[in-house]
Amino acid sequence: MFAQDYYDFHQGLAKQGIILSFTGYVSEGILFALGDALRQKMALDEADANVTKRVFSVFVEQVQNIIRYSAERVEGNLGKRVELSSGTITVGREGERFFVVCGNVVRQEDALAMRERLSALAAMSREELKLHYKEKLKEPPEGRSRGASLGLIEIARRASSPIQFDFIDIDDAAAFFCLKAYI
Repeated sequence: MFAQDYYDFHQGLAKQGIILSFTGYVSEGILFALGDALRQKMALDEADANVTKRVFSVFVEQVQNIIRYSAERVEGNLGKRVELSSGTITVGREGERFFVVCGNVVRQEDALAMRERLSALAAMSREELKLHYKEKLKEPPEGRSRGASLGLIEIARRASSPIQFDFIDIDDAAAFFCLKAYI
């Protein structure tokens, strides 16, 4: 009977326009492999090259955010340092638009600042996003940032409409974060 359950799951994703979905622990290697599959699938579907670049860029930024900021992570030494972060990444199509959605657990202490930052980005015009991006390029990375603090801005800039986001509290220490961008 489990084959029926997985078939129904598979069909449900297809009905929602999902062309790629991954849930689990990700690394830079998995990002590379999934990104390559995504580009190939979009090329086979003859998607517009500029749209493909934007979808791919948003996909990479969202997976990198999971890798860098997921509160669900495992680390160790397997002859070299290994870090794996847990999350979900989904790419799909609704009508003529593509969407990229990611979700992962974040620390509650980070959730408030993320809400504020994302609310501000969602309210900005294209020109405001461009100026904000240029300003951030001149600034040093933020305190606990594991990147240049530009990823969310880059996602908002490449999106065709304001980014959508949500959080649900898991407990006092953690929340589940979800971000959706249409291209």
